[in-house]
Order: sequence, then structure tokens, then C-alpha cells
Amino acid sequence: MCSCRMPSRSGAARPRSAPAMALSGLYPLDNAVDLSAADASLTIFKGNEAMMDAADAIIANLTPFRGPSADAGTVYELGYMAGRGKFCLAYSNDPAVYAERVARSYDVTKSASGHLIDGDGLTVEDFGLPDNLMMIHTLDLHGARLVTPRQRPADIWHDLTSFEACVALAADRATGKSN
Repeated sequence: MCSCRMPSRSGAARPRSAPAMALSGLYPLDNAVDLSAADASLTIFKGNEAMMDAADAIIANLTPFRGPSADAGTVYELGYMAGRGKFCLAYSNDPAVYAERVARSYDVTKSASGHLIDGDGLTVEDFGLPDNLMMIHTLDLHGARLVTPRQRPADIWHDLTSFEACVALAADRATGKSN
């Protein structure tokens, strides 16, 4: 049995478990927390870290969230799991490269030296990768390549095709069909 940390913005949209695939999902929303409590955020943090410690792997949703890149909390979780030597999988429902996504939200031009910069003159990472190089190479070295669709789905928040591809990869690893 492989326990997978499967962050989601909508836990209800994810299958609760995949016993036929030898997987059991753990979700951030599984933490029952009184959100009005003074220490609610710390309780959530500790509960999420405990779930990650108990998990064998992570399936991280790196679909851009409130900007051109993945949710900062999910990025932390991906690094946390990689730092503990756990199997890392991730998907993004936006197949565009990072520089392209930045240009959707910000004025991006070429500097005199030829690299991309934003309106503040800050360099825009342009390695042809789907997101920041640290996330992409974390996946390359601690799991599998980022799973993306060929085309952006009509509903990037609820399309589960890329997520399901990650579940299949995790199941193959859990059952010894791949390493």
C-alpha cells in the first residue's frame, strides 16, 4: 500500500482512495480544524506535515494559482517531500512554459543583453520549462517529469486527466511495475 499526499484545492473533486491501484490518498482538507481558533493556521500546518511524514509519495497540483506559478504552499510541500527522500509526482493543467505564463500577467520584454525582463526590470526565468527550475528538477530527480496535457483543458480547476495520469504512475511504482 502506498499513501500519497495529494494536495488539492477541492478535496471533494478527488477520489477518496484508489484501493484497486494500491493507493490511499491523504488530503489537506482531511484535517478537522476549528478555523476560528487562535492557532488554526499552526494546527493546519502541523497536521499537513504529519500527513506528509506518513505518506510514501506526493502528487502535487502545480497548476498556476493566483499568478503565473504554482501555489506557494504546494511548492513547500513538494520540497518537504523531496527533502525526505519521498517519491514526488506533480501535474499542471496549464501546459504553457513559465515565461509564456508570466507574459500573460505582466509586461515582458527583452533586455539589452537579450534576456527576458518584466516591467520592473527583473529577469524572467526562461529555460523553456513549465515552471521554476527548482520545482521541475525536483521532479526529475525525485520522481517523474511534470505531467501536463497537450492542450489546456476548458476547466483547469476540475479536469482530472493529468492528476489521474499521476495516480497511475504512483500505482505502477507501488505495485512494482516501475521504479
